[in-house]
Amino acid sequence: MRGPFGVGKTAVSQSFAKELESRGMLAATLFLSRSNAHRDDPQRVFTSINYQIATQCESSRDIVVTRIQEDPALAKKTLAKQPEELLASPPSQTDAQKCGLLGQVVIVDGLDECRGNFEPRTITNTIATSVRNQTTPFRWFITSRPEGPIKQTMRSPTVTPFVFQLELPVSRSADHEVLLYLTDEFQKIREARGLDSSWPGEDILTLLVKRAAGLYVYATTVVRFINDNSFGPEDQLGIFLNFALNASPRIGPSNPVTDMVSFYTLVIERVPSNIRTIVQKILHIHNHNSQLFDPLSISSILQISFDQFRRSCAPIHSVNMGLRGSRPDSMFMYFHHGSFLDYMKNPERSRELCTCGSLLIEYRKELLGWPHEFYSYNTSRPQATPLCQILTWLCIVQIHLTRDLPFNLRCFRGL
Repeated sequence: MRGPFGVGKTAVSQSFAKELESRGMLAATLFLSRSNAHRDDPQRVFTSINYQIATQCESSRDIVVTRIQEDPALAKKTLAKQPEELLASPPSQTDAQKCGLLGQVVIVDGLDECRGNFEPRTITNTIATSVRNQTTPFRWFITSRPEGPIKQTMRSPTVTPFVFQLELPVSRSADHEVLLYLTDEFQKIREARGLDSSWPGEDILTLLVKRAAGLYVYATTVVRFINDNSFGPEDQLGIFLNFALNASPRIGPSNPVTDMVSFYTLVIERVPSNIRTIVQKILHIHNHNSQLFDPLSISSILQISFDQFRRSCAPIHSVNMGLRGSRPDSMFMYFHHGSFLDYMKNPERSRELCTCGSLLIEYRKELLGWPHEFYSYNTSRPQATPLCQILTWLCIVQIHLTRDLPFNLRCFRGL
């Protein structure tokens, strides 16, 4: 099933998973997300699926345990080799019907979110091969955006005979579901904030449904914005209504994707100017390597306290970002939808708010000023960290933070 961002593919997958689980027909689920740490790693696709299957089937589990004991590096083998060793062979050596695996469904949501240019193709071809050769007893449900490489793979002669393709377009036919969602969410806000039962009114709900125009992510983002603690739900709703009124003449009422982009701009522009640059830097560092840079590391790199980090991120919680974890050293950033990070990286959409371009040029100048400070510090304290170690650390940070700009080590020679 393919469809553009925000149309509700993940919502469909989640509902489908719940229904299958209630019927005892769910083998495994995998929800990929490039905006959240480790959830875009192609190396974890088949190992995660195999783990879930092994928890359901004892004989399959025994085979996997034996294989790993014989070859401890099995889980780190190439993506194309993993299924042959981990996924296809164990179920084929067991009585799939006895284990209840025959005809069960594996859900892979967001194939386009998988890291790498060729990995989604490899995953698709591997699954198709297992179906063609009947080496696994499963049915597969895969969702993705309609991106070129994935569409080409799905249409290839080796895959097409085994695939039924479904288009999930942005459509006003979803208006009723969006209305039900909004009605339920506003009831929760009213109860939590003690608001009048008539708020926000049918005319407001009708307007919100019209603005969403079938784009489910639009409705969910608006609800988070209105429920934000900044000014209270009534004032937040007023801010949104003013935005919607001003946006209509510019983008028209029937372009929800463009409207979504404008809404992201509204939220970012409302971030106080004194912390907006910090927010942009946080998003840029996370964008480059969410696995390497956790919130505590990012705050250290930016030379701010962890409390400053959390306060800086608070204004964009209503859009897509949040923090999970009980302690700073175990916290991680998560995003409800990857479209927000796409927006922040695209200079044509976010313009001066973009996390690339002019922001990186200024930040690079800032980085290059640090060695002067460290050098002055070291000359007065001979026992302090050697300058060469500091420069090495700076080089590593520079490569990670500004790798989309030419990195010239000669910049450091005169320092």
